[in-house]
Parts: sequence; structure tokens; C-alpha cells
Amino acid sequence: MDTLKILLGATVALLLGALAVSYKNINAPAKPAAQSEQKELLRQIEELRLEQDRLQIEKQRMELQQAAAQAPPVPAPVAEPAQIAAMQQQIADLEKEKEKALRDAETADREAAFVGGKMLEGRDQEARRARMIRDSLVIARIQEWVEDPQFGGFATIEIIMPDNVQPGSVLCVRRNTGILGRLRVGEMSIEGAIANPVGTFPEARPQAGDELILEPPF
Repeated sequence: MDTLKILLGATVALLLGALAVSYKNINAPAKPAAQSEQKELLRQIEELRLEQDRLQIEKQRMELQQAAAQAPPVPAPVAEPAQIAAMQQQIADLEKEKEKALRDAETADREAAFVGGKMLEGRDQEARRARMIRDSLVIARIQEWVEDPQFGGFATIEIIMPDNVQPGSVLCVRRNTGILGRLRVGEMSIEGAIANPVGTFPEARPQAGDELILEPPF
């Protein structure tokens, strides 16, 4: 590019010399051909000057691009040791919180499973107990419940399965699928037997029609 610039400069110098020669006799009447040649020289000089300016600008642009390409890269900002330590502590704290959350979730799952299992087990046991009470054979049936002021309450019962009953046998009073309490068989006869309560009847007292069964093997 510098060689081209030198050539352009030399050409401009020659054109200027030619222009000076053409103006040497400026007071003499100018011929039309000479005037036309002068105008053409001026036009060429202006074009050469503009081309020289363009080349100068292009050179400067290329120099700036080369300088930018050769410039060393700007290093990334380096964190201070205190900042690095703070970030590491934050990461450690987050890891601890994550581990604690996982442990809490596992504990909650185990507790929920334990409680749910206990509830299911309790319901299963209650259902099994009710089923066993319901399916037990009727050994006897209460004919009448008597409240005696002197001896307390007792029941007269009808023996349905005599082979399973004897004096001293304890029978459970069944109503629906629950047991109200227990009666101990006393005197027995062909007509039936007398049965006295074993303990109390907290929910309801026996009445005529309640069924008596053997204690289910809960």
C-alpha cells in the first residue's frame, strides 16, 4: 500500500507540473483545446487526492485491526480468597440442608408407614375379632334377665348345646358382632340353667334373646 501511495504522489506531482506549464501564459488568450485540457487535469488531480485520502483511512483501519488481534486477552477477574471461602461455605451449607431434608423426608415416610400399618393392623384385628364372634356357635340363649335387690342381676338361659355346657362354664353374651360381657353357668336342669354375671356390663345389660357363645380364641 505504501508503494501505491508513492506512485499516486508522483502522478499528482506530474499533473501539477503540467498544470503549471499550461498556466504559464495565463494573460495570453487561451484556446478552447487548452482550457479543456486544464479542466481534465484538475479533475484528475481531485480524483487522485480523494483516492489518496481513502487509502490513508484504509491503512489506519487495518493497523487498528492488527493491533487488536495482537493484543493479549484480558484475563478474567480472579476471585479473592475470602470470596472463594464464602462460596465454598455456602455450597457446604446447601449440601447439609439437602441432606437434612432427605433425612426428614425418609423419617416422615417411615413414620407414616408405621402409623398406617398399625391402623391397618388394628382394623384387621377388629375385623377378625368381629368375624370370629359372628361365626361362633350359639351354645345357649338368654330367656330372661332378672334384677334381684338381694342377689343382684342374673339370667335364666336356654341350653341349646348341652354337650358344651356344664356348671361353672363361662359363656359370652353376644349381641350382633360384639360381646357385652360374660356369664357363669350355675345350676342346670332340663328346663335350663341360671347364669350369674362375671364382672359388670359397662355398655348395656343382657336381655331376652341375647345369644351365649364360647370365648373365641382371639
